[in-house]
Amino acid sequence: MEQDKQIQGLQRVLLNERHRLLRFLVARGAGDEAEDVLQDLWQRIHTVPSQPVTEPVSYLFRAAENLMRDRRRSQVSRERRQHDWYEAGPTAEELPQGERALIARERLRAVDQVLSGLGFRVDRVFRRYRLDGVGQAAIAAELGISLSSVEKDLQKAYRALAELKVRLDAE
Repeated sequence: MEQDKQIQGLQRVLLNERHRLLRFLVARGAGDEAEDVLQDLWQRIHTVPSQPVTEPVSYLFRAAENLMRDRRRSQVSRERRQHDWYEAGPTAEELPQGERALIARERLRAVDQVLSGLGFRVDRVFRRYRLDGVGQAAIAAELGISLSSVEKDLQKAYRALAELKVRLDAE
C-alpha cells in the first residue's frame, strides 16, 4: 500500500516537473525523442522499489539521465552493427555480373537437380531445414517421420552436395 502512495507521489512529481525534465532531456541531446524518453520514465516509475525516495525530483532527473544513456548506448550499438553489416557485404567486384551471374545460375540449377534426384522427401527435408529454418523435430512431425529419418535425409543431402561441390570445383 505504501508503495502505491510512493508511485503516485513520483507520478505527481513527474507531472509537476514535466517541463523541466523535457528541457533537461532536450539539452542532453534527446531532441524530438524527449517526449518518448519521458514516457519511458513514466513507465519505469511503476517498478520503483518499495523504499521511500527522499529527493524525488533528483531521483527523476537521475532516472531520465540513465534512460538517455541507455538509449545512446543502444543507438551506438545499432549503428555499429549496421556499419559492420555494411562492411561485411560484398564489394562491387564481388557482386555477380555477366559471366559470374551465369555461372551462379548454372550452379544453382545443378544443386536443384542433385536435390530433386535424391527424392521428394530428402529434397523437402533439406529445403525446410536449411532454407526455411524449420527445426528437425518440427520437420519430422510435419512429414510424419522419425527424427532419425530427418537426420539421415540431411546427411544424404549434405553428402550429395559435397560431391557436387568437388565436381564443380574441378571444372
